[in-house]
Amino acid sequence: MSDPELCRVKQEETDDRENMSDSEPCRIDREGTKDRENMNDPEPCRINEEETEEQTDVKESEESEDDERSDLKKRRRKKCLTCSQCGKSFDCKSYFRIHMMIHNGEKPFTCTQCGKKFRQSSHLNRHMMIHTGEKPFACTQCGKRFRYTLNLNLHMMIHTGEKPHKCDQCGKSFLSAAQLKDHLRVHTKEKPYSCSVCEKSFSLQSTLIKHQKIHTGVREFVCSECEKTFVTAGQLKQHQVIHTGEKPYTCSHCDKRFTQVQNLKRHEVIHSGEKPYKCSHCDKSFTQLPNLKCHERIHTGEKPYRCQQCLKRFTQLSQLQKHTNMHRKAGHLP
Repeated sequence: MSDPELCRVKQEETDDRENMSDSEPCRIDREGTKDRENMNDPEPCRINEEETEEQTDVKESEESEDDERSDLKKRRRKKCLTCSQCGKSFDCKSYFRIHMMIHNGEKPFTCTQCGKKFRQSSHLNRHMMIHTGEKPFACTQCGKRFRYTLNLNLHMMIHTGEKPHKCDQCGKSFLSAAQLKDHLRVHTKEKPYSCSVCEKSFSLQSTLIKHQKIHTGVREFVCSECEKTFVTAGQLKQHQVIHTGEKPYTCSHCDKRFTQVQNLKRHEVIHSGEKPYKCSHCDKSFTQLPNLKCHERIHTGEKPYRCQQCLKRFTQLSQLQKHTNMHRKAGHLP
């Protein structure tokens, strides 16, 4: 091989080595560097982000569980006020305090007019309306006014004819659940209210209160026309019809009018033929409760009416009145 060719070959080898030494390592280094950059930065960053999200979710879940446990503890703390007398639990301390007054008999609020005592100031305020005569709630149908919204709502059912509470014993319907509860004692013969003076028992608390005024002699309701006094406001109202001649209650069947609603009810039974009061001894039925009571004395032998002259006893008031007339005719009575 001649010198020029040898020189050319060497030059090419040298160029190839330079190309290999410069270009390839540089490309490899760049790729290696790129791989290292890819390994060092983006992937670990993404992994760290995923780990952080998982840790956050776990932390939030733990915090949520802590909140639930805290709420449960608060609810348990709220329900910790339990009455030692009857076991009833309360959320509010003030309600618990008011409830305890039922057991200890405490009545700190006193009416300045009549001395009656109450457990709550709101009860006293409602009671004061009796003395002031205030009746802020008016019926939109007939203008009749009431002290309490509950009484107005019950009254409105008279106009609508609604009586949602029905007795399953005799089928009679009532405006309120309280009226039905009172009525059921006709069937059960329950008399839970007893007079502390004479121990006579009553099925209704209102009847007991009226009865107790016989012993106290309190007749606080006075007629403005004739100054006659009465034990209850209802008795006064019934009496005042004598002066006004008013008969506000009309029979829907024959248009006959009555001064009292109970007289209307007794009359309407004539049209309906209903006999809701049944004797538990012989299954005989009656249109009116007083008739049932008189009849049942035949079975029980009870004689509640006593002659003050000879102490003879009778089952019915009419029998006593006839007997008393005999004494009067005989000159034994004035």
